[in-house]
Formats: sequence, C-alpha cells, structure tokens
Amino acid sequence: MKRATIVLPTYNEKENIKILIPEIFTIAQYVQNWSISILVIDDTSPDGTADEVKLLQKKYKNLHLIVGPKLGLGNAYQRGFRYATDNLGPDFIFEMDADRQHNPNILPKFLKKIDEGAEFVIGSRYIKGGGIPESWAFYRKFFSYFGNWVLRLGFMKLSITDWTSGYRAIKTDFIDKTLPLYKKLNGYTFQIGILDNAIKNHLRIAEVPFYFEERGKGESKIKTLEFVVNNLLYIFFNSSFVKFAFVGVTGAVIDFCISFVLIEMFRLRVFFSTIISAETAIVTTFVFNNYWSFAHKKVAHKLNSFIRSFVKYNTVSAGNILIQAVLLEIATIIFPLKFWFVYKFIILAVVIIPYSYFMYNQVIWKQSPQKLANKE
Repeated sequence: MKRATIVLPTYNEKENIKILIPEIFTIAQYVQNWSISILVIDDTSPDGTADEVKLLQKKYKNLHLIVGPKLGLGNAYQRGFRYATDNLGPDFIFEMDADRQHNPNILPKFLKKIDEGAEFVIGSRYIKGGGIPESWAFYRKFFSYFGNWVLRLGFMKLSITDWTSGYRAIKTDFIDKTLPLYKKLNGYTFQIGILDNAIKNHLRIAEVPFYFEERGKGESKIKTLEFVVNNLLYIFFNSSFVKFAFVGVTGAVIDFCISFVLIEMFRLRVFFSTIISAETAIVTTFVFNNYWSFAHKKVAHKLNSFIRSFVKYNTVSAGNILIQAVLLEIATIIFPLKFWFVYKFIILAVVIIPYSYFMYNQVIWKQSPQKLANKE
C-alpha cells in the first residue's frame, strides 16, 4: 500500500477546510492501493481554522495539524514537507490550496500518473481539459498567462505548460534531499524553485488537466506585484538560458568591438575579421558559461578535463563561426557594407544564440540522466 500526504497551508480558511477535508477523505475511500493523509499547516489563523481542524481530527485519524507563526506560503510548505518526511512516511507529497480552488475530484488522476511512473505531477490549467475562471478580470487573466509564459521561455522548458500551478504531487525522496535548497525562497517563488530543481535532477514530470475553481470563502492572499518581481529575480539568477543569453550579450559586445577595430581601422576582410572576433568571444563565453550559466553541471576542475571540454566546445562552435561568417558575408554582398553591424546583430540574436544554447546544452554541458535518489 503506497502512501500520499496532502499538505494544506491555511490562514483564515475555517469555512473552506470544513468542506474540503471531508471531500478529500470521501474520495480517498474509493482510491485503490493508496493510503491518503492530510497535513494542515495553519499560520495561527484568528478565525479558528486550527480549532475546526481539531474537531475534524475526532472523525478522521489520518488528519494532522501543525500550528505556527505566519511566515508565508513557502515557509508553511517547507515546515509541512519536513514534518511529513520525518513523521508520516509518505511516498508522495501533494501541494494543494485550502481555499477549494483545487478540485479534489482529480486526485485519482494524479495517483494514476504516479502509478504509471511519474515522479512529479502538475495540475495544469493550460492543457486541454484545464482552464481558469471566465469571471476573472482581464488583468488577472493577463498576469496568469503572461507570467506562465515568461517562466516557460525563461527556463526554455516549453513542454511544461503550467509553471505557476500550486496543485502538485512530488516524490518524497526528491523533497527530502532538496529541501535545504529552498530556505531563502518564500511565497510562490518556492514553488517555482522546486519545479526548477526537479527538471535539473531529471525527474519524470507529468501533467493532468484541471479547471481552476473560483475561491470558496475568504479573500485571495496573492500579491501580484510581489509575485511578478520575485519570479523575474528567480529566473535571472537561476535560469541557465537567461544566464546564457546574458553571457551571450557580453560575448556579442566583445565580438562587435573586435570586428569594428579589424574592419573599420585595419580594413581586414569581413570574413576573416568575423572568425577572429567570434573565436575571442567564444573563449570568453566558455569560461563564463562553465562557471555561471551551467554551474550546476560544469565540467571537471582537472586541467586535462577542462582542456578536453574546451576543445570540444570550440569544435561545436565551429558551426557557430561558420554560420555567422557565411551569413554576414552574404548579407554584405546583397546589402550595403556600411550596415554590416546591423546584419551581424540580427544574425547573432535570431540564429547564433538559440543555436549555441541548444548545441552547448546538449553536447558540452549535457548531464546524463540519473536518479536523484542515487545522489548523495
């Protein structure tokens, strides 16, 4: 019999949990091969949420409660995850809102995905069968779609359709081993961080569609501006693609400056100046990408391994240089030479950076899939 624990963070959710908790346990009765428990993490709600849970505990033996200070959603989940892993022994832990916006009727669909081999299951609003309330104001719909797309593009992981979903099931072994990484993350950024690390550790991720319901009782606690700013900061400091693009811009500046000197001052042919400037930029970007962009899977520190990787990097980059040189040569033949820098910028932005990210990520800093459970 496998076990799952549903973690419900609460603050002033008395009216909602008195409906939600019985609903979950009713559904659990019809789930085969799974034992389901609920852990409520209450942030000392003044409306008596904890007292309501204590009343329900008399009826449901698998209902647990922790009461603590109000330190935010991320902190509540981390306390709940730690308690669950240390005391309840679940195979999987669910994240779920207590305000009844996450429909408990699809819990069996999550468990089915797990039975099929998934290690991280996301309830997605953006695949067929999912959705958000039509009654939402335009700005809220916009931030929901826009924020999710920013994350998808920021991490270059388009296969995951709902990065901001808070309805999830996560393998306990993964949570137990990575929980210390999230100490500085709070609010909804915590949820972005745990998904980001799941991807980096090659967990098998699946999605199930769900319709995001209107809130049952009470008021929403999400702060839109804080949500947007924190997520953008997380992307900048943690996304390999964003770091790679930033390094790419730096390399482009170096590339442009050297090209300018060679073409405008020394009158060197565009083809040869491009090769020299591009190679200089490649040397610079290799170092920055290895120790920053792809720091979580950087090449070995030993000199011989570093040199081998650098040679391989240059070999892969030969395509980069050749594509850039040929396209720029063609552009300056067809169009006026004096605008060479415009053509170069377009080629770098549209062709070279995306091509380079794909090739470097797949060849130079490719991490062979391995289970996190085997990592110590």
